[in-house]
Amino acid sequence: MPTPPPVPYGSWPTPVTSALVVRAAARLGEVAVGGGDVWWSESRPGEGGRSALVRRSADGAVADVLPQPWNARTRVHEYGGGAWAVAGGTLWFTHFDDQRLYRLDPGAADPVAVTPAPELPAGVRYADLAPTGDGGLLAVRETHAASGAAADVVNEVVRLAADGTAEVLVSGPDFVSDPRPGPDGQLAWLQWDHPDMPWDAARLVVRAADGAETVVAGGPGESVVQPVWGPDGGLLFLCDRSDCWSLYRWRPGGAVETVLDVGRDIGGPQWQFASSRYAVLADGRLVVAVGEEGGDVLGVLSADGELQRLDVPYRTFRYLRAQGTAVVCVAASPSTEPVVVRVDVDGGDDGGAPEVLRPARDLGLDPAWFSVPEHVTFPTEDRGTGIGVAHALVYPPANPSVTAPEGERPPLLVVVHGGPTAAARPVLDLEVQYWTTRGFCVADVDYRGSVGYGRRYRDALRGRWGEVDLDDVVACARFLADAGRVDPARTAIRGGSAGGYTTLAALTMRPGVFTAGASHFGVADLGALAAETHKFESRYLDGLVAPWPEGADVYAARSPINHVDALDTPLAVFQGEEDEVVPPDQAEAIVAALREKGVPHAYLLFPGEQHGFRRAENIRAALDGELSFYAQVWGFTLPEDEGIEPITVVR
Repeated sequence: MPTPPPVPYGSWPTPVTSALVVRAAARLGEVAVGGGDVWWSESRPGEGGRSALVRRSADGAVADVLPQPWNARTRVHEYGGGAWAVAGGTLWFTHFDDQRLYRLDPGAADPVAVTPAPELPAGVRYADLAPTGDGGLLAVRETHAASGAAADVVNEVVRLAADGTAEVLVSGPDFVSDPRPGPDGQLAWLQWDHPDMPWDAARLVVRAADGAETVVAGGPGESVVQPVWGPDGGLLFLCDRSDCWSLYRWRPGGAVETVLDVGRDIGGPQWQFASSRYAVLADGRLVVAVGEEGGDVLGVLSADGELQRLDVPYRTFRYLRAQGTAVVCVAASPSTEPVVVRVDVDGGDDGGAPEVLRPARDLGLDPAWFSVPEHVTFPTEDRGTGIGVAHALVYPPANPSVTAPEGERPPLLVVVHGGPTAAARPVLDLEVQYWTTRGFCVADVDYRGSVGYGRRYRDALRGRWGEVDLDDVVACARFLADAGRVDPARTAIRGGSAGGYTTLAALTMRPGVFTAGASHFGVADLGALAAETHKFESRYLDGLVAPWPEGADVYAARSPINHVDALDTPLAVFQGEEDEVVPPDQAEAIVAALREKGVPHAYLLFPGEQHGFRRAENIRAALDGELSFYAQVWGFTLPEDEGIEPITVVR
């Protein structure tokens, strides 16, 4: 075959356009099983970002359960999760528009409202739905007051009868989650209080039928997630008392015992409800997803306590649910978009190959187009954390139709994940491949504070947000530049939400490292965020920065808006107009400073969008706009056949 022609980095022609990124795209969410049926949710950009529910019947037929405009999505904690549940063929769900609970019975044509219409716009919200088996439902209920103040929001565990009658079961803690009915009339749940987040300190409580309560695990310095009652009457849960989230069991009247501790995280941060990293099969065996080098392995726990790996071609696993001798979950790999699969741990008729229930899109692309990430560990400044390394998934440029000009190095795009208590994941993400197929090297950084490396690594960010994360993104950029892998003169940093904060902070407080940046709904003023944000995160910064308002001087010192005198790096800003987590005034404060200083910048405000872009047209505009911004700043040309409309750069 002839050698492809050399084309400058950034200008490579690619089939991975923004149109392909959103075409028939769906972000797969939670999974449920009921008999031989499998249910899952899909967030669809092409349908305005609504969360659709899909059922695959035992006979293999696949169909949407709820037509438009039904949208099974809850706003509890603003991040939602656990918006729907299935029991006996009956579907319960929270409809996004009014946050009311609805029920769809088998054979019924339309859902019926279970809870009354809200009296206030914020109203009453429901999440973490758990059917009780007798026609009732446990739920987390979040009630908003007329004041609109975060301090006046009340979170409780309630039991709802089929007619919507509510009985309050747990009230008093600032937050509750995971209400799970147990044998002999027992009830388990998680609770935590300000200023802790659930990954800082959450207690697992069990109430017996006589009302006696036992704190099974958790408390200061110990986080518990994902309690599940086992068939033996024991309560399983994940706890990080040994540094990593490991699996434990408690039996009423007994002590907590370790089930599986491999020195790597099994659990993850509870940003959303209804996560599940393990499943209990009907015979009591456990299927577990365990973190490894930025990804996961899937295994079955043997009788002697050993984790036996399952040979499956995936690197991440979410929402594990048991179905007979099989586990159903959302799985993905660097070469596969997320899919819903069923894996029979005993092999089954097909020898153990996963059965794909909900396939990925047919992208029509040869795998040669996909950049496969390398997990790298690089040195960084210790800064008193006792940890002098950080991690990243590095995606090199990949495009089989071109070669790079001799002697040229690719531009680098440092990606900062949100949270900041989150992590990079090695899955096929077309938003990453959008960049790599054009000639960019992408480094998705797991800075200290990220999950997947144990509590000690996660806690390294406590009190140091705006310092340690900046050290790590800078160290990653320099590590790759020193290795000759990227062009230091064309190094950009981008991130959304908390990642947007690190982006803005790096440009204002570590000037001279990056030559361009993009903030997607990023935090510019930490003090304003602490004073304005919603209840779930209203004390989050106490641990990441300093207690508020006592530490107001620390907030001011680490807020990018107070360091705009050093901001001379071209910056693109993208923001949702209805964002309740990071309000638009944060973005507009930075844009005003850029305008006043005469720094090249671009700003796109998207009406109707909240925290994170869900609508196809806005996802496209943000991607193409950011690419156009870099092209104008760095002076490369875009392929003409894509028809990308240049973003307006104000100078």
